Amino acid sequence: MGASDPEVAPWARGGAAGMAGAGAGAGARGGAAAGVEARARDPPPAHRAHPRHPRPAAQPSARRMDGASGGLGSGDNAPTTEALFVALGAGVTALSHPLLYVKLLIQVGHEPMPPTIGTNVLGRKVLYLPSFFTYAKYIVQVDGKIGLFRGLSPRLMSNALSTVTRGSMKKVFPPDEIEQVSNKDDMKTSLKKVVKESLQHPLSAGPETGSTPSAVFQTSYEMMMQCVSRMLAHPLHVISMRCMVQFVGREAKYSGVLSSIGKIFKEEGLLGFFVGLIPHLLGDVVFLWGCNLLAHFINAYLVDDSVSDTPGGLGNDQNPGSQFSQALAIRSYTKFVMGIAVSMLTYPFLLVGDLMAVNNCGLQAGLPPYSPVFKSWIHCWKYLSVQGQLFRGSSLLFRRVSSGSCFALE
Repeated sequence: MGASDPEVAPWARGGAAGMAGAGAGAGARGGAAAGVEARARDPPPAHRAHPRHPRPAAQPSARRMDGASGGLGSGDNAPTTEALFVALGAGVTALSHPLLYVKLLIQVGHEPMPPTIGTNVLGRKVLYLPSFFTYAKYIVQVDGKIGLFRGLSPRLMSNALSTVTRGSMKKVFPPDEIEQVSNKDDMKTSLKKVVKESLQHPLSAGPETGSTPSAVFQTSYEMMMQCVSRMLAHPLHVISMRCMVQFVGREAKYSGVLSSIGKIFKEEGLLGFFVGLIPHLLGDVVFLWGCNLLAHFINAYLVDDSVSDTPGGLGNDQNPGSQFSQALAIRSYTKFVMGIAVSMLTYPFLLVGDLMAVNNCGLQAGLPPYSPVFKSWIHCWKYLSVQGQLFRGSSLLFRRVSSGSCFALE
């Protein structure tokens, strides 16, 4: 979910809106809190307590309304909503699978077609490797159209397990309750208290002010969910990777999910299901912190609110709707743009994790001459760095030939 992986990069991991609003609404919330405290010290006039003038019933808070309004993931609709997300994720995964399949074959250094001569923007002749579409046509010629979906079943199961895990964790540790309960002293011995306190940070506002969680709190919460879901779904990810790279040597060692589990456990033990996990986790952590904190910094300090004279930029009394809040529009896309930029920087973690998942597993794609037998993921990283191949497979359209385009024996 390396970061650029559709599983992992899901740049819709939430938190951008909360981070942007935390700084912008701090002054208004502080003034409101001061007013409430002043009214608490000075009792209201007696006529307001008269039976003929009863006080209006207290309105439920926004958080309670969100939880009881039947929205996404709330109330009786939670199972239906979770099933909808799983089905939607399965559809996106199936449509994007040929793209991931071709990328993985390029990552392991499989180049079955010779390069072609082309020209760059300066008009110079250069050698280009086959693009995604040419590579996909070659796979169809060898395995048929169904061959583009090799390894799809374990990948669907992996994504479904990840989605269900994240949904279950949100139910067990809701972010709003974590923020409110973490400052109470009557749960010091609770295991949940330990987990919740580990997510707290001095920058997070307390429940007295009624403010939203800070960028650090949101990112810590997302990181916890992403790491747990990644660890649980990684064995299926390993199986999916190995099913796909069998195209290189035309093997049939890994066919079904259950048989693949038996083979891996018999040959490599329990640790065989978690090869390549560390670089994937590091990539997820770097992606989340980099994306969220950069987006928060831009929204809080670089986006100017002066372009709108009213909240939300809806205009004024003389000319309603005359001004559109450019700041609001910028903030809505900041995290998406930051996700694309940070995913490019974290791509080497994705590459190393995928290569370690297939390295020395008995398949031709993980053995010389395609790849040396790596001692660890750090060894793999250093090897790719020396070869200048830390970003191999990141581009699928314009692929120029380089000196280290394929693995070679050390």
